[in-house]
Amino acid sequence: KSNFKKCNQIAFYRRQKLLRPGKSLYRVLLDSVTLSDENVKFQIIHEENKVLLQVEIYEIEGNIFRLKIDEASPLRARYKVPDVLIKEPTTQRLFISHKEAGILVLSSVNEDYKLRITANPFQVELQSKGETVMSVNSNGLLYFEHLQPPPSDRKPTAQNEEAASDSSKEKQEDLGLWQEKFGSFLDIKAHGPTSIGMDFSLHGYDHVYGIPQHTETLLLKNTSDGDAYRLYNLDIFGHKIHDKIGIYGSVPLLLAHKPNRTSGIFWLNSSETLVDISTKAVSLPPVLPITAKQRAVPLTDVRWMSESGIIDVFLLMGPSAFDVFKQFAQLTGTQALPPLFSLGYHQCRWNYEDEQDVKAVDAGFDAHDIPYDVIWLDIEHTDGKRYFTWDKKKFQNPRKMQEHLRKKKRKLVVIVDPHIKVDPSYPLYAQAKEKGYFVKDRNGQDFEGICWPGSSCYLDFTNPEVRKWYSDQFAFKTYKASTNILFVWNDMNEPSPSVFKGAELTMQKDAVHYNNWEHRDVHNLYGFYQQMATAEGLIRRSSGKERPFVLTRSFFAGSQKYGAVWTGDNTAEWSYLKISIPMLLTINMVGISFCGADVGGFIGDPEPELLVRWYQAGAYQPFFRGHSNMESKRREPWLFGEKNTQIIRRAIRERYVLLPYLYTLFYRAHTAAEPVMRSLWIEFPGKVETFDVENEYMLGNALLVHPVTEKEAKTVTVLFPGPEEVRMYMNFSDVQLKEVYYIPVFQRGGTVIPLKTSAGKSTEWMIDISYELHVALDAEACSIGELYVDDGHSFKYLHKKQFLHRKFSFNKNILSSSVDADWEICIS
Repeated sequence: KSNFKKCNQIAFYRRQKLLRPGKSLYRVLLDSVTLSDENVKFQIIHEENKVLLQVEIYEIEGNIFRLKIDEASPLRARYKVPDVLIKEPTTQRLFISHKEAGILVLSSVNEDYKLRITANPFQVELQSKGETVMSVNSNGLLYFEHLQPPPSDRKPTAQNEEAASDSSKEKQEDLGLWQEKFGSFLDIKAHGPTSIGMDFSLHGYDHVYGIPQHTETLLLKNTSDGDAYRLYNLDIFGHKIHDKIGIYGSVPLLLAHKPNRTSGIFWLNSSETLVDISTKAVSLPPVLPITAKQRAVPLTDVRWMSESGIIDVFLLMGPSAFDVFKQFAQLTGTQALPPLFSLGYHQCRWNYEDEQDVKAVDAGFDAHDIPYDVIWLDIEHTDGKRYFTWDKKKFQNPRKMQEHLRKKKRKLVVIVDPHIKVDPSYPLYAQAKEKGYFVKDRNGQDFEGICWPGSSCYLDFTNPEVRKWYSDQFAFKTYKASTNILFVWNDMNEPSPSVFKGAELTMQKDAVHYNNWEHRDVHNLYGFYQQMATAEGLIRRSSGKERPFVLTRSFFAGSQKYGAVWTGDNTAEWSYLKISIPMLLTINMVGISFCGADVGGFIGDPEPELLVRWYQAGAYQPFFRGHSNMESKRREPWLFGEKNTQIIRRAIRERYVLLPYLYTLFYRAHTAAEPVMRSLWIEFPGKVETFDVENEYMLGNALLVHPVTEKEAKTVTVLFPGPEEVRMYMNFSDVQLKEVYYIPVFQRGGTVIPLKTSAGKSTEWMIDISYELHVALDAEACSIGELYVDDGHSFKYLHKKQFLHRKFSFNKNILSSSVDADWEICIS
């Protein structure tokens, strides 16, 4: 734990917290306001240091507003996050509908929304149909450290000292303006302090969610104790539960929900970011008679603080949760449609020893009649941790091994990490070295860290040329002995250089990337870019015909476009099974539906009951992989006695029978941005009792899943929200768990779900197995549902429209099936 910073050890956080809520130091220069078809622009001035900032406000089609703030005349360009937005958003013209002394009111085209801008102090209030939904800078916490020349270059009369007005050495060090120490590590800030921040007030909201990844509850907590939510991708082995420190991924999207509206704030910044949350009740004047009491309504303040960049924030106005999901997808893209095999069960371990071990494990699944689709190889399969190679003794004929798996209609996933072994005889290293493709240190030399291969350099994936070159490494002629059943796992890409060297076990912030940007600017994007390049490589090796499968540990907003993520190095304890549910629900909420947690826990040895319960939970979650550490005992599903083998077999077979429904949900995620795994409040937005539920969830709109996460549980209490009739699903017919292990799964009244009539050895074995429909009636004896089917592996569904999409309805005792063109929705 001492390897990682607490909030008060982060210099820019300490500096920003010196600014207390109160009157803003910024004032709008109303004579600078200009309108165009694209946006409204004006300048604001800091009343003390007189620095000018340029403000731009955009309305984007689909109830989205964008606010950008940058220096009017920066010393050098500040970092603006590229490549995350799928395109420059289409804007709508804003109009000035009202102007008076110190007030400017902007109206949207449809006049449903108004932006009320107060000049002194600077503040923006966003109203929907006369109701204030959100206000910006209402606590006066707008913070912007403008770029300055180094202290030695400054003229004595310069007026830009901001927090450095006391220039004593102690003060400079405490504020970490030009350098910052953590342990034995020194971060040199060549461009000085560059931090930015802003506060947002959410009116009427006291339930907020999102901003993964943290090992925390679904409902975001008040941070008045000084422990802010941290968004900074870190490799924390066996991360602590109920901790707001950032772990492997960061998505700076926060959702706020109340019974009649859902809103979102997307803070587009890839530097280290901290989020403070404070919920309180405020009094409003009575609506009618003078004698009526004042009304107390909730108000949630959210303060974003980032180390560098500009303020670029999108306000997603909903009004429903599904509208917010579509709005975020409109900006960052939808979940990639995965190949069908990747929705089956994955068997992984650090490490399967050799080709014989792989074949034996594969045969074990058949011998015990347990379906599975993919076996995985961790770092030990390589030649001395040199990625894109094979250990010559353990894997003497990897192509033959893959052909064996292909005949069994199964796949192989291998690990490809971002660190490259420093070895001039290693072609990948030699080429990258010659081309200058590695991240540099602050002195211009290749940055070196210590990771699994020993001394390692790190490819600069922020460089598009490096990404193209890296993608080419996956070509069959380049990646020797790889075949088209081999897919990829990107690990250690926070980046983690690694386990043994670096402040917080990651890359130094003053390392230098493409176009001279410092690592501090791009840190949270590093893994995003590696997954992007890997997915592109797998697509290009098939000449654009086949869908990729890439699992990444590190992720950012938009990672959904490139594959799957998982929750990282969890532990074989009941508490980690329990916390995995809110963690996965939160990741789904921010657009990444293809996610899972390592079944059984990566670290340690699960007791049989825990392992069984974890298999049952994983079977009803989007990404389903068993994985374990090299120091853990072997835990293939048949090693825990016949009774437990039966229960695990049943759970995995239930998953395979469910695949038509699950694949259809992924089609909805891909085309309409609907999360696969949903918090109850998303399906029941008006039911306040669902707002903090995190021990059960909806899989799509039809199945309610309540994993059993307590040891020796004999009963569970299931919340059934809504007026719909709820029918029990599968063979579960009693909420008593008794001696036989079940996972409570229920089908919602009014739904039709497609299933396979039986499970096969893998997804490819199931092509000819017939379908069945499960119909659960609502109070009017009606139901609707759908089925999506394509070839399960290619892009023909996209390029040639080769797919089947059927809509089912049950009404007046008649079940009908039809093609509904209105359902062919695609966000582009």
